[in-house]
Amino acid sequence: MKERWKIHNKLLVSCAIFLSLFGLVVQYSASSYSALNQFGDAFYYVKKQAIALVFALVVMYALKFINTEWLKKWRYAILGFSLVLLALVFVPKIGVENYGAKRWINLGFTTMQPSDVAKFALVIFIAACLDKKSMLSFKNMLPVLISTALVCVLIMLEPNMSVTMCVGITVVIMLIVGGCKFKHFMIMAIPVIAGVIVLILIEPYRVKRLMAFIDPWASPLGEGYQLIQSYYALGSGGLFGLGLFNSRQKYLFLTFAESDFILSVVGEELGFVGVVMILSIFFVVTYCGIKIAKNAGSRFDCYLACGISAVIAVQALLNVAVISGSIPPTGIPLPFVSNGGTSLVCFMSGIGILENIGSKSQEGYLNHKIY
Repeated sequence: MKERWKIHNKLLVSCAIFLSLFGLVVQYSASSYSALNQFGDAFYYVKKQAIALVFALVVMYALKFINTEWLKKWRYAILGFSLVLLALVFVPKIGVENYGAKRWINLGFTTMQPSDVAKFALVIFIAACLDKKSMLSFKNMLPVLISTALVCVLIMLEPNMSVTMCVGITVVIMLIVGGCKFKHFMIMAIPVIAGVIVLILIEPYRVKRLMAFIDPWASPLGEGYQLIQSYYALGSGGLFGLGLFNSRQKYLFLTFAESDFILSVVGEELGFVGVVMILSIFFVVTYCGIKIAKNAGSRFDCYLACGISAVIAVQALLNVAVISGSIPPTGIPLPFVSNGGTSLVCFMSGIGILENIGSKSQEGYLNHKIY
């Protein structure tokens, strides 16, 4: 049994590192032309991501040895810190605005995206709530609902609909695992669905994106452009692809090719087979995370592992849905693979915590105390 969980841990970490290294290769292919034209350095994006990867690996290794009970004890501070970071994006000279959205904080030497931190901070907070109280009572769900609302509202104000969706779906999964009653979901669903409809209708660009999702060729040079270029990339890749580094869409046809639409480049260069391979690795990561959650030594560790696994799986599925036109186009990176230092550090941190929980399960640790 012990050897089996060692295999799960090693497989989890190996898959995460492979996806990250594979991401560097594909990012170079997807961004080399645009980076050379814009910055005079074909390796501009790759260099930044490589530095982030080194830092992410250090953080992942360090988190393997922390006592996860410390995360539960400091849940309010962790959530509060993430809320402060989310608020800072709206502060002049601190928040950075790109493409009409304020999603980044200027750190001087680089930028960071607080919503990536907030996703995992919320998972820690909700895991602690599920561990402390039963979700059979609607009253006990209030801390979860209030914290989720605070995070989602701040993210929506950026605006960032895709991350809000990721957070919302993750919270629902955690509540289901925590034993939330179906009637409580129905009570929550009505205002949430109504709110989503209102949010779409009050923002003209969201209405345009919805129309582009329904018929992208109605606006081939406008809102439908990005999705059409993604279709061209995936379609031209066929079964086995055009070959690594042979993408045509990266020549300034497909925007955000190194980040939100990197899987389109994978499909173009490595074909359907390459995309299935990457998605299979995500399945393995999620499977290992679920097995770790199932055999965790405490309720908190179980809910925490479940939440982290859900974030990885949900965000990967949303990215696939966007680039394939299954949902309206919205910007959301592919975990580990897409360019983005904050995202990479946060997801590798999640892998470190999962490895930590898995290691405790192997060694039979129960009810850890903070000293």
